[in-house]
Amino acid sequence: MDIENQLTLKQLRAFAAVYRRGRLASAAEELGVTQSAVSVLIRQVEETLNTRLFDRTTRSLVPTRAADEAYGIAERILQDVATLGSNFRDLSEGNRGSVHLAATPATAMTLLPKTAQRFSRRYANIKLVLDDCAPNQFLPNILSERVEFGIGIPLSVGSEFNAEPILEDSMQIVCAHDHPFAAAKEVRWAELRGVPLIVFRPGYGVRQMLDSTLAKVGIEPHIAHEVGFLDTAAWMAAGGLGVTILPNEMARLRAHEGLAIRPLVEPVVTRTVAIVTKRSRSLSPPCRLFLDMLREDIGEAAPPHWRSGA
Repeated sequence: MDIENQLTLKQLRAFAAVYRRGRLASAAEELGVTQSAVSVLIRQVEETLNTRLFDRTTRSLVPTRAADEAYGIAERILQDVATLGSNFRDLSEGNRGSVHLAATPATAMTLLPKTAQRFSRRYANIKLVLDDCAPNQFLPNILSERVEFGIGIPLSVGSEFNAEPILEDSMQIVCAHDHPFAAAKEVRWAELRGVPLIVFRPGYGVRQMLDSTLAKVGIEPHIAHEVGFLDTAAWMAAGGLGVTILPNEMARLRAHEGLAIRPLVEPVVTRTVAIVTKRSRSLSPPCRLFLDMLREDIGEAAPPHWRSGA
């Protein structure tokens, strides 16, 4: 058997301690073991190396030339192991590392600001790397491991992914304050017949939900404008160019910009937002710390009707 497969860290620590101290009693005290245990460990090292490391006297152990050569190597090994342990301790305790995640710009704007701010204050040495990607890049970025996880809508998550739902968000109609819908407490999907709509382009989760729900209630959508960004949909709705449909939390971001927000009912439609990861891949300690904080923030902010599991 090769020497590297026989020597243990315990044996190397005993050898280094005896070399530094020159006495079994002192080495045993440093290591927190008995003198006989240290003696056995030293004998094992010598047998493995087939070399005498110490000349025994009545009062001390005198290192041989072989021990002089071995000590530097042993110290480097022990230091490398200590550094490895320190690095991983720093990772697990949030003292270093990075968090790589993917989210569409609208989802990131809606869910991440509070957590990102809190996380950066608490874990100043962890770098946040956000891939604010288009919807069609969301799952590929996770699958290719460009990011460790994503926050998004798992409409078409396949067997290559795990999805952990973290909230349910209901769909709202968003319109100008002088639009007829603004005077209503709620709006039925059937009332959207013939109404000019500002919609997201095909491929966006909100667009898929809009198309499928209108089809279920038997309405052909009157698409006046297609957009790719939340801000564009908001200013166009505020300007009276049509109405748009947004998840409640996205709509709330623009509630102060000359817009009225009303629930869409019959049916009430919700979207699930999830933490999406690649199946069989573990998250790094910094990512786990970030997601723990995100779950905490969502749980504190969420009204009962859209908390996960509600």
